[in-house]
Order: sequence, then C-alpha cells, then structure tokens
Amino acid sequence: MGSYRPLTAVVLAAGEGTRMRSTRPKPLHVLCGRPMLLHVLDALSELPVERAVVVVGHGAERVTKTLQEQAPPQLILDFVEQHVPRGTGDAASVALTAFPDDLDIDDGDIVVLPGDTPLLRPTTLAALVREHREQDAACTILTAHLDRPGGHERILHDKDERVSRIVEHALASEDEREIDEVNTSIYCFRRSLLAPALRRLSPENAAGEYYLSDVIAVLHDAGYKVISRVADDPRETSGVNDRVQLAAAEAVLRQRINERWMRRGVTMLDPDRTYLDASVRLSADVTLFPGVMLHGDTVVGQGVRLGPDVRLTDCVVGEGAIMEQTVGELAEVGAGAVVGPFASLPAGSHVPPALRTGAFYTPPGGDDDESG
Repeated sequence: MGSYRPLTAVVLAAGEGTRMRSTRPKPLHVLCGRPMLLHVLDALSELPVERAVVVVGHGAERVTKTLQEQAPPQLILDFVEQHVPRGTGDAASVALTAFPDDLDIDDGDIVVLPGDTPLLRPTTLAALVREHREQDAACTILTAHLDRPGGHERILHDKDERVSRIVEHALASEDEREIDEVNTSIYCFRRSLLAPALRRLSPENAAGEYYLSDVIAVLHDAGYKVISRVADDPRETSGVNDRVQLAAAEAVLRQRINERWMRRGVTMLDPDRTYLDASVRLSADVTLFPGVMLHGDTVVGQGVRLGPDVRLTDCVVGEGAIMEQTVGELAEVGAGAVVGPFASLPAGSHVPPALRTGAFYTPPGGDDDESG
C-alpha cells in the first residue's frame, strides 16, 4: 500500500442551529475569538488535504464570506449550498457534486465531518486517516466511549468486530442503549464507495431525511470492511448545539491556548482568569496577572507585564512595557512605557516609549470623555 492516495474532505455546516437562539448562523458562533467552523478547518488544514468542500445552508452568504476571508490559506475550499435541509446523507451527496470527475481516477480517501466540533485536534484526524489506510477499510468511524451516552447514536459491531450499523438512540433496543460506544459523525471513507452507498439511502425515518450514518449498514451488508477508531479524549468530538455547550468548549480551548503559551515561556499567575484569543501573539517572558483579556490581533513584546484587569483588542505592546487596569483598542504602546491604572486607550492612540502615564490616562487626541 505504498502508492499515493489523495485525501479530500467534506465539512457539513448547513444546519440552522435553532438551539443557539440566535440570528447568527451556527457555524459562525465564536470561540476564543474565532468562528467555530474555522477551528474545524484549522485542524483539517494540518492534514495533506487537497481540497475541502464546505456544505452551507442557513446563512450561506455570511458563512461563505467569513470563510473566504479567514480560512487557513493553504486549504483549497469550495462551497456548495444545500438549499433544502434533507439530512446529512443528502448534504454529503450535494458535497460530492463539487469534486472534479477526474479525482475519481485515483481512488483516494475522503474525510467527512461536522462543522460544530471545534475541539477536534489535527492529530486525532490524522490517526483516523492512518488507521483507515493501514486497515484498508471502506470506512473508518471516529467513535467515543461515554459514561452517559444519553441520546447519542450507538455503534454496533458484528461477530468479527467490524461495525455493522449505527443505531439512533430513539430506535435502539434496551440492550443497544447499554452500549457506551457512540458515533461522533466523523468518518473517513474510500471515496469511490461513498457516492454509490449514498444512492442506496432512503428517507424512511420520522424526519423524512437521508442520514449519512445509514451508509454504514449499506457498506457492511455489501461485504465491505467498516471499522471504528475510538477517540483518546471524548471531549474533542463534542458537538456544540447551544450556548451551554459553547461555553464548555470555549473553556477547553482557552485552557489549551494558555498551556501552549506557558510552555513557550509566558507566566500566568491565574490561568483560569486569563483569556486569550487564538490569534493573539505573545513573546517570551511576558507576565499576565489575573483578569487579562487579549483579543484579535494583539501582539505583546518580550518582558511585558499586563494586569491585573487589562483588556486589549488589536493592540501592539512594545517590549518591557507595564500596563494595569487598562482598556485599549487599536492602540500602540511603546517599549518600556508604564500605563495605568485606569487608563483608556481609544482606537488610533499611541503611548510613546518609556512614558509613565499615571492614573486615569487618556492619550492626547483620544476620547477625553472616557477619562476619569
């Protein structure tokens, strides 16, 4: 199996997300300063994916525009719209229409995943693809073991330990509900087998929709090898469907970001009270006191001390500067400046290097009404 096999991807992001109770399309809800769907694409972009097709639906124009502006530059993206929400199976079929026909000459693999799993790590996706290829499977499903599987779809295995089908919680028998291995809706398929299997689906269910998970039984019953790979950390596979799950995912993501910066030489006196967007850039020997919130494209130089209670959005802080109890937006702080307490730095303001501002400072030309 040493021959090259192209890898492509489909991201299903057409859902309305009614449980969010929001006018914002579900994929664009923000975690650590970055729309949820972009966290998924960030993970995908670290795999050798030749092309990714995003299926959009509700709020299609907003979603497409956001991704075109902010998606990882190395990822080739196409967009297709699912005009009528007829289920994940239909969405996958719509997505396949976006792939050039010549891609089918080389039988590659295709990763299909939802756009609402922002905690998914690239290493987990890579391991899924690797196992799929090593086992020469028709389909490999990423699954998770949950202590309380609740309403999740259950994974059923045959006597050979291959996956035979995926059963909805509502349709599962009492014995099947005892199974703690659940479907994460993240799959790797041999691409030449996916389209024919999708054509075999029927919408004979309560919702009248085509379910991608029904493809598993189609492939198994046709004699193909379907296997599961269990995720090391079930939290990675969690979908975000409401504001409670959004906050839980944000907390995990923030913890990851903080750990990464501490390993790179940043001191945080209380990581639980330090909030950094994914796009923020810090240098070594930065010290962050409790209550620091850094947003957008904020860049912090070496040896800077921020906090307590500093909130900066799209700011640049020169090396060795000290700031406490300060709010700033689109501002620049020179090296060695001492800013605060209770300073306000409006958009466009500039604090000269080595300046000590004293309390209640607003720069000349700033919005003086903001000063105390």
